[in-house]
Amino acid sequence: MSGERQDKTRETLCIIDGSSVFYRAYHAVPSNFKSTSGMPTNAVYGFTQTLRKILKDFSPKYIAVAFDVKGPSFRHEMFTGYKAERPAMPDELSVQIPYIKKVVKAFNIPAIEMVSFEADDVIATLAMKFVKKGLRVAMVTGDKDMFQLIDENIFILDYNSGKECGPREVVEKFGVIPVLIRDMLGLAGDTSDNIPGVPGIGYKTAAKLLSKYGNLEKIYENLEDISGDKLRENLKTHKDQAFLSRELATLHPQVPVECSLEEMEYKGPDHASLEALLRELDFRRILAEVVAEKPGVTEEDLEFEEITDGMAVVSALKGAHRIAITLVRHIDDQISSDMPVSIGMCIDNDKTYHLRFVPPSKEGVIPGPEGLDMMTALRPYLEDPDLRKDTDDAKSLYLFFGSCSVDLAGVEVDTSLASYLLDPSRSDHSVEALAFEYLGANPSEPVKHGLDDPKAKLLLAGKARNIAGLAKMLHEELEKNGLLGLYTTMELPLSRVLASMERFGIKVDAGMLRDLSKEIEIDLAGIEGRIYAGAGTTFNINSPKQLSEILFERLGLKPVKKTKTGFSTNEEVLTALASQHEVPSLIIGFRQLFKLKSTYVDAILEIINPATGRVHTSFNQTVTATGRLSSSRPNLQNIPARGDAALRIREAFIPEEGFFFLCADYSQIELRIVAHISEDPVLVEAFKSGEDVHTRTASEVFGIMPGLVTSELRRRAKAINFGIIYGMGPYGLSTELGISVKEATEYIERYLERYKGVKEFMERCVSEAAKTGYTMTLFGRRRFIPELKSAVDATYRFGQRLAINTPIQGTAADMIKAAMINIDKRLVNEGFRSRMLLQIHDELVFEAALEEKDLLSSMVRSEMEGILPLHVPVVVNLKSGPDWRSVE
Repeated sequence: MSGERQDKTRETLCIIDGSSVFYRAYHAVPSNFKSTSGMPTNAVYGFTQTLRKILKDFSPKYIAVAFDVKGPSFRHEMFTGYKAERPAMPDELSVQIPYIKKVVKAFNIPAIEMVSFEADDVIATLAMKFVKKGLRVAMVTGDKDMFQLIDENIFILDYNSGKECGPREVVEKFGVIPVLIRDMLGLAGDTSDNIPGVPGIGYKTAAKLLSKYGNLEKIYENLEDISGDKLRENLKTHKDQAFLSRELATLHPQVPVECSLEEMEYKGPDHASLEALLRELDFRRILAEVVAEKPGVTEEDLEFEEITDGMAVVSALKGAHRIAITLVRHIDDQISSDMPVSIGMCIDNDKTYHLRFVPPSKEGVIPGPEGLDMMTALRPYLEDPDLRKDTDDAKSLYLFFGSCSVDLAGVEVDTSLASYLLDPSRSDHSVEALAFEYLGANPSEPVKHGLDDPKAKLLLAGKARNIAGLAKMLHEELEKNGLLGLYTTMELPLSRVLASMERFGIKVDAGMLRDLSKEIEIDLAGIEGRIYAGAGTTFNINSPKQLSEILFERLGLKPVKKTKTGFSTNEEVLTALASQHEVPSLIIGFRQLFKLKSTYVDAILEIINPATGRVHTSFNQTVTATGRLSSSRPNLQNIPARGDAALRIREAFIPEEGFFFLCADYSQIELRIVAHISEDPVLVEAFKSGEDVHTRTASEVFGIMPGLVTSELRRRAKAINFGIIYGMGPYGLSTELGISVKEATEYIERYLERYKGVKEFMERCVSEAAKTGYTMTLFGRRRFIPELKSAVDATYRFGQRLAINTPIQGTAADMIKAAMINIDKRLVNEGFRSRMLLQIHDELVFEAALEEKDLLSSMVRSEMEGILPLHVPVVVNLKSGPDWRSVE
């Protein structure tokens, strides 16, 4: 837009024909736009974007939106057939109308509608009224009858192109001046409104007649002069209809609407209402843009006080009722009392503070005299359960303050855990992301180490303030969604348990791993030589491009799969090629060994704590959408359990002297959960009788006696059992078993025929998730599955698999989490020397004192098996040994 246009539009009243715009939006935006609750939102989305574009591009000083009112208008009294042919509004659109009006309200724009009058008449009334007050009026509409209003001060605005349609453009478009548009519609009619006009007359003919004779009255005054017998006859026969049609098309600017210019002056949106509405509609992209456009808090607006001694802490915290607290380490390592840590604090949602805790001088750590004094001053407040603490990472608080011998109490809201429970599929639970979405805070960079920088201190203080603002909102959301109980009884207490496990860590025989690393290096060199010999040349084995050239050009193997960058050389492809040449098979072995060495052996060696000889993995509570825990630095859950090298890695994990490893593993827990939820009689009976469930499935599916089931048939039955609960289809099962898709289809059909309860359970999971928008575990954990609303078949089928698997895998995850909390409580309260070290999916690993073997085994089995009574027995297998390998 030119500067001239912008100046003119600042003195313009923009009137939007709401009904015209949302109909256009409904047809323009794909119908698969839906919220997570399943409500269609395409019209709301398109309307909102149109409104934002008008406000941004044209900056009108005054603005209003006119809507049609449901029900007949005065024109229906004139002509019962008025708009009679117009199809009823689709249900998918009608449910969006209230939200469209909420959008208008959130933008602080008047929404004007009058019973018995159409939006067109409201627009005409406002236009005529305010033109007389010296304003220009821009109409945003797609209705033809609105062109009759156009004059030198009233125009139709094309918000896409930015062009104004004035008197000249009307003549170019229709061949008549604006005031004759109603006469033109009287002659030609308007099919969209079922205005009949005169049969046989279109817009071109009407324009010619009006250009020659002037208006409808003069056409009829000169009827006998009109050439063409049929045209003249039609005009004569349908004279009354022509004048009625003109009257129907004529806008009536006398609507008794009360709306002052002051009410229509645009002063910006109600950010709180608009952002809440956009979140409800799941318009995250628009939300991000709206928040970014909002005047934000600048660095000058944020203030914090630097606390450098214990007395300042006491002064700040005295009389406090609630504090928000977050901490950041200064080096990229495990949080402990051996490292400098910066603490951001917001007290009673008011003042913010920055504290730097520096421990006593140690090698590699910045010395600082304030460290011990600071912690001594903090201790009474940190250990006071009545002083409520909110944070973004409860586990880190427990870990750090626990390492300082502080028994942290009173933690109430962990914003990341609350966000995770509310939407486990969300990728970002950081304070920065949540404050942006819930508080309308401008996007900010995350706080990093190096906190001597004033800007970093400011960010940390601001982060603490945002935590304080988020805590109340997230607590209310948990309560509203029925998730508060799960939060307070499982996720929050689990964070303390995980902190304890991370602090203990697990001992590693570094010498054994170093020896293994050297051996693998020798083995890799040997395989590398065989690969080069087989290929007839040397090349970079880790380069997909060079490997592709060797396999498909030099060796002439037939490609299996093509990607955007060339032919694929992934493991699936190499496995398929292995029967044609030895090089693909050697590559697979090379990659597996290389990954073991780099990802596990060498990586674990780098993170062994030199003081304790232990590694301290980090357990992640907010990563998997099913509720399962994951681990990192190192990822102990993914160490392979097969192959000599992999087993030797596990063998390097050892207990302290006087201790042994005890592993407690749920037996077939997911299948038992399926039996419980589905109440399938065959599956329930198999578990109750203690049968091998895979043998029983083989007997049912393949129609043979259990005693005749071979190991191969049992293997296939096991794949079917787990494939079914993971939502695996015929193609996936055929790949898993190496059989045809047809045969896999027959297996699944036989299974579902015999296990009718399981079939009904699967169908019920999908239908309920499609209806509610989410699926639930037996503990009440939710996972939203918007994929079930997708019109894309592959996406929908993925949603089906999620709907079936999540209640099973999620319940299993919840069971072991609940057991961990109870076990940890008993380990502490009953004075055990043994400690819980690892959680690996369905198993727990303990470092057990030799004298506590029987007592610990009994306690762990009792807690794990009794955590959730099922219709079938819950069985826990216990193994013990001198290293991790021996208990697997």
